[in-house]
Parts: sequence; C-alpha cells; structure tokens
Amino acid sequence: MVKLTDEEFNEIAQFTVENYGINLFKKRHLIQSRLNTLLAGKGLTSYSELIRLIKSNNQAEITEVLNRLTTNHTYFFREPEHFEFLKEVILPEWQAGNRRSIRIWSAGCSSGEEAYTTVMVMKNFFGLDDPNWDYRVFATDISTKVLGIAKKAVYTSEAVKHIPESWLKRFFVDCGGAYQLKDEIRRHVSFSVFNLLDEFDGHKGYDLILCRNVMIYFDQELRNRLVNKFYESLCSGGYLFIGHAETIPKGVSDFTYIKPAIYKKA
Repeated sequence: MVKLTDEEFNEIAQFTVENYGINLFKKRHLIQSRLNTLLAGKGLTSYSELIRLIKSNNQAEITEVLNRLTTNHTYFFREPEHFEFLKEVILPEWQAGNRRSIRIWSAGCSSGEEAYTTVMVMKNFFGLDDPNWDYRVFATDISTKVLGIAKKAVYTSEAVKHIPESWLKRFFVDCGGAYQLKDEIRRHVSFSVFNLLDEFDGHKGYDLILCRNVMIYFDQELRNRLVNKFYESLCSGGYLFIGHAETIPKGVSDFTYIKPAIYKKA
C-alpha cells in the first residue's frame, strides 16, 4: 500500500472542499483506502503524482477521484417519513390548488432511488394515466458513476426490499435477481451532473427540493449558503426536504420549519 503523507492528505482534502464542498479532513482512512487501488491501476507510485493530475484540470482524473471518494449509500423509501408527508400533505395541497405542472429537484440523487421513489408515490396518487398532471424530477449528482447506474435503473433485490410487493410488480420488471424500472416511471426523471457549489442559474421554479444527507459533508458556512440558494430556487409555497441528521439553524434563512427535516418557503 502506498503511504499517504500528511502533506498529500491535506492537499487532497483541500481540493475536494474548495471545489466540491466535500469535507474529508476527518476521512484520512477513507481517502487512502479508496484511492490506493486507483494508484495501483494507473501505475502511480505516490499520491503526489495523482494530485498533479487532478490539479492540472484533467477532468477524467478528477471524475474518477470523485467517483471513488463520494459515499452513495441509498435505497428506495429511505427516510420514509418524507414520502408519507409528500403523500398525505403536499400532494393533496397541490391537488386542491389545481396545480398541474410539478417540478422537483433531487439534489445529490446518487443512484436514483430517491428520485424514482418520489415519482412512484406521485404516480400512485395521481393515477397511472392521468393526462392532466405534468410532473418531472430533475436529478443531479457530481458522480458520473452513480448517475450511470441511475439511468440504467436496474436494482438488486436488496435495494428494492422496502418497496411494497404490489408496487414492485406494478412498476418493475423482474429480471431474475434484479429489477428493472418500467419506462412509465423512468420517463419522469432526467439525470445530469451538477456541482452544488456552482451557480443555480438553471435551477429555479421548483415545487419541491430534496437534498437529503448531502450537507452533512459540508461545513456550516457552506450549508447556510446552500440552504439560501435552495430557498431562492423554490416557488412560493415550495418545500425543502433535508436529511434527518441535518438541521437548518434559526436565523439562517427565511424557511418556515414544518417538522424535522421538512421546511417550507412562505
């Protein structure tokens, strides 16, 4: 195993936090364990050689390093309270307001389970073939690896174990140990690469934003800035879902606290 020096560790951690907001200063073991095989595969003898590649703005190398360093643990119906609130409160509210065009952003979407779960809940509420509802989920992540998985929409039995059996038969094709999402769900979701540190110029007018278990990797100053950017990206009356391990401190934004991990724009 190639030794990661203190200087190399600090350079890599500084690069990820400055360019992507990901704070790895307490993740030395993670950096070494996940990048060591990358060094071996490329025939590199030190982390300094890899650092030179990523700092030369070699996008292929940067992408591969990010794919290795980002943690993407997710599954269908993770933190189910959010989807219950969507079904019991938000969707009836939209229906009563006769809102027919719905735009949702899954920010930090990982391998797509969050975005697809949201669509399944909406599809079940509105009906399979109701032409009066136009709803779309825009799903973004910095990892091209997980976005590739999301676009294929083929999942293991472990990933789908929290999906009701009736929904599994209704929305998936059993491929013998794996499950392929049907096009009637997939067509409502579009995936793209996006860095949350970038400007949100193209991300405006959302009715709901889900950014769950993403900000835990950011420092407090960046979290505060990001929360306010999400506020500006929402329509009046729009909702923000964050992870249950995350909070928005009082006075940081104009969001109204609804319940744990759920906020609303006035």
